[in-house]
Amino acid sequence: MEGKSTVHSGDKMYTCSVCGIGFSRSSGLTNHKCSHTGQTPWKCGDCGKEFYNLSKLKTHRHSHTGERPFTCSVCGKGFTQSSILLRHHRAHTGERPFACSECGKGFTQLSILVTHQRVHSEERPFKCPDCGKCFKSSWELISHQSVHSEERPFKCPDCGKCFKSSRELMSHQRVHTKERPFKCPDCRKCYKSSGELMRHQRVHTQERPFRCSHCGTGFRQSSQLIVHQRIHTGERPFTCTVCGKGFTQTSHLMKHQRIHTRERPFTCTECGKKFTRTSHLLTHQQVHK
Repeated sequence: MEGKSTVHSGDKMYTCSVCGIGFSRSSGLTNHKCSHTGQTPWKCGDCGKEFYNLSKLKTHRHSHTGERPFTCSVCGKGFTQSSILLRHHRAHTGERPFACSECGKGFTQLSILVTHQRVHSEERPFKCPDCGKCFKSSWELISHQSVHSEERPFKCPDCGKCFKSSRELMSHQRVHTKERPFKCPDCRKCYKSSGELMRHQRVHTQERPFRCSHCGTGFRQSSQLIVHQRIHTGERPFTCTVCGKGFTQTSHLMKHQRIHTRERPFTCTECGKKFTRTSHLLTHQQVHK
């Protein structure tokens, strides 16, 4: 799992043979190994959540205490670590110091670059010990593992809704605060999370990293690819309880169900006529022009 190179003092001498990330201390590499094996020896005394290293547990504890000692001088947002504050600053400055050697795309963090490069290599070194599914990054694996547990220990103080991770709770709370701290450097549009910003930026870069293995069509989001692949597989997982007809998307099922319920939620402001779809309403409104 580990390799050591004789380099200058202070450099990252210990390298993970699975994903290539380097560490300056062997203890750092030892902790990192747990992200591949799924071991989580450090447990939170408040919620029982487990972590693969002690520093992750200490950071997590701030989600219970509310402590955020590192504050952004631009927007006033607080952070649990100085390194997270440093990365956050790049959302304001637009700085992307880590560039992909394959496509030239820039990133705010080295770890995001390493994860992105697996789009080109298809490498998925992080394996779920429960179901065997593999992922491009450790955080994708950690996020996925919540699927195997129904525990939701993180509760929103505003509406009482519970979440499986502090990350999900923080993202949700922006619904109440209306905060959108992640700004696109190209069009200045703002988003609630870095993930939303990353997906939006593909509009500017035209990057379509999720490619269909059947026909080669590329998509900006993995969810779009999953829906598209149902064209090839014939899968229709969303079924009407009235007539049994199947659909590839929940939105298509909802539109179909209006045939049975006779619901017409879209009303013309000119004549009051109602429609089952917005597209039908827009077509009708041309009559009034």
